[in-house]
Amino acid sequence: MPTRVSSARWEGDLRSGSGTVATGSGTFQGNYSFPSRFESGEGTNPEELVAAAHAACYSMALSNGLAKAGHVPTSVETSAAVQFGQVEGGFAITRIDLTTRGEVPGIDQAEFEKFAQEAKAGCPISKALAAVEITLDAQLV
Repeated sequence: MPTRVSSARWEGDLRSGSGTVATGSGTFQGNYSFPSRFESGEGTNPEELVAAAHAACYSMALSNGLAKAGHVPTSVETSAAVQFGQVEGGFAITRIDLTTRGEVPGIDQAEFEKFAQEAKAGCPISKALAAVEITLDAQLV
C-alpha cells in the first residue's frame, strides 16, 4: 500500500500568521489562518480536512460492505461534523458526527443501519480517531 503525504507551511505567529496546506497528489491546496480555524474566517482548517477525510473514508467503507453483501449502493453520501474546542490543557477535537444517506436497492432501514454501524467501526479514519466520540445518523433514502 502506498504512503500518503500532505504538507503544510505556516508563517508568523499564531494569531496574525497564515499558512498553506496541500495534498501530495496535488488535488487540493488551500490557505488557513487563525480566523479560519478559531473563528469564521476564509480558508480551510485542520478540522475541516479531518472531516472531509472521514466522510470520504466512511462512504467508501459503507459502500464496500454493502457491495460485498450483494447490495451495491446507487449512492452513499456522508457528511462529518467535527466539533473542536477548548478542553483542559488546550484544544481538541471533542466529537465527530457522521450523517450518511444511502440509496441502496433491496434492503430495509434496519439492514442499512447494521451495515452503517459496521462501516463506522471498520473505517480506517474512524479507527485512527478512536479516542474521539463518533456519532452516526444513517438513513436509507
